Amino acid sequence: MNIYTLNVGQGQFVVVVGSKEAFIVDTYVPLDPKVEIVNVKGALATILKDKNLIGLMVTGFDDDHFNEVGLKIVLNKYRPDWIMYPKYFKKTTNADTCFGVIKSFENQKEFQRVSVSLSDNKSRFYTKLSTEFEFEIFSPHTADMNSSNNCSLVCKVKERSTGATYLITGDTENDRWDSIVKNFESAIAADVLDAPHHGSKNGISAAAIKLIKPNTVNVSAGVNNQYGHPDSEATKLFNTYAKSWYATNYGKGQSLMTVASKTEINTYKFEP
Repeated sequence: MNIYTLNVGQGQFVVVVGSKEAFIVDTYVPLDPKVEIVNVKGALATILKDKNLIGLMVTGFDDDHFNEVGLKIVLNKYRPDWIMYPKYFKKTTNADTCFGVIKSFENQKEFQRVSVSLSDNKSRFYTKLSTEFEFEIFSPHTADMNSSNNCSLVCKVKERSTGATYLITGDTENDRWDSIVKNFESAIAADVLDAPHHGSKNGISAAAIKLIKPNTVNVSAGVNNQYGHPDSEATKLFNTYAKSWYATNYGKGQSLMTVASKTEINTYKFEP
């Protein structure tokens, strides 16, 4: 399993690739980047060459995850078979625009909408969306949907051939993590962690990351972002509980390629 965390500034755009299949997590592409970012179209052309893009996973509806420009690139060019997102909707201009793009795509191609909420779904396991990957949902749940961040999708991806796992987290914050830890305990363990909320100090708790036990943490954050992500409190946890962590806002910015196999996990700077 290869995980490409693209340098798109203060947002997220990730591509997960197996031997033949791939899916995308979030679609942020800034309209007017203040610093140089990766050419998303070029990166996708390289990453997805000879791959079947089976799906798109949207972790939340804020514009740093759910973005019209990136959405159009993904849907119009690569035409996934399904779109997964949290069963939650906060009416905003951005959400209306992006769902309008999805509706337009729906008129062109038949695809599956996968709207998830643990409080409504009969199972948290999705095993039929891919031949190469399995998906296990840990969030959202109506009991803790007290903010748009805590409505984020939390999903563990497992590659069948290698057993490698990747925990996708969106903007989930500590009070939601408290419930996830209580309800799922060691089930949330994963080899690679998508740093919640771009490395915010409120994005992950010691109790959660201790159970996740990641080998590697990847932080998607913008160079010189106004929030100071990744926060020193978060990186202290990464240093304590993970073997290594990497950030897209290192230096002048970098995209990351994490390669997770049966025997080892390595992360490299990705230059398409």
